[in-house]
Amino acid sequence: FQGDRLKFDIRDMMHDNGTFTFRNQVFAYRGRHSLTGGRPRADLARLEDAIGHKFSDRDLIAEALTHSSATSRSRSYERLEFLGDRVLGLILADYFHAHCPDEDEGQLSLRFHAAARQSTLASIAREMDLAAHVTSQPGMDVAGNDSVMSDLVESLVAALYLDGGIDPVRAFVHARWPLDAAAPAATEKDAKSRLQEYAMSKGLALPSYSLVSREGPDHAPMMTYSVALDGHGTETATAGARKHAEQQAATRMLERIEQGNGSDG
Repeated sequence: FQGDRLKFDIRDMMHDNGTFTFRNQVFAYRGRHSLTGGRPRADLARLEDAIGHKFSDRDLIAEALTHSSATSRSRSYERLEFLGDRVLGLILADYFHAHCPDEDEGQLSLRFHAAARQSTLASIAREMDLAAHVTSQPGMDVAGNDSVMSDLVESLVAALYLDGGIDPVRAFVHARWPLDAAAPAATEKDAKSRLQEYAMSKGLALPSYSLVSREGPDHAPMMTYSVALDGHGTETATAGARKHAEQQAATRMLERIEQGNGSDG
């Protein structure tokens, strides 16, 4: 908002209910929200039902669902993501340590990394439709970005921990994560390694990775990388870090190969 002698950003004063406070008065904001392109954020009460926890501090869940493209880094989910990564790691390590008493450190690590990997977290985020609740810059494809989706889950874990302590986090993780202690721990190599082994087994040239584009500010870049494999065309993926984008592209190439539709043309 900008008047003759006054200028401020409504985003700094917006509440979850669509109002904002100015000079100790509450106003209803009836314009188009520039951060969401006019689409209102989905009902947070539905998200609380999916999490299984009613937040005492709604500002925590709002911060957990705000991308850095829509605000300053200190007010986005990045700090919460840092905490959530550690809290989630503790919950997962504790679960597998307690439920797999006959397994050694290596087997426990396999289970842990499978449950904590980006693709697992992104899948959980999509099951909960977290993208519908996110505040980001207009046009940003939140739902299609595994890196952002997994970050959102970790930030949500942190918000839940800060609001309710460790018990609601444990309940949330046990309810939402694919934790099957009865199934054997499977040895799984990363997608780039598996794709390289496939190429070598077929006598093909090694997969080639290339930067397609880089967008966004330096503090929150979004990079698109492609992978090309002889006889199988190319696949692309976008993430906030090169290694994540390349891994996602390799995963998509492996899925194409497994589906049997990887021929050119």
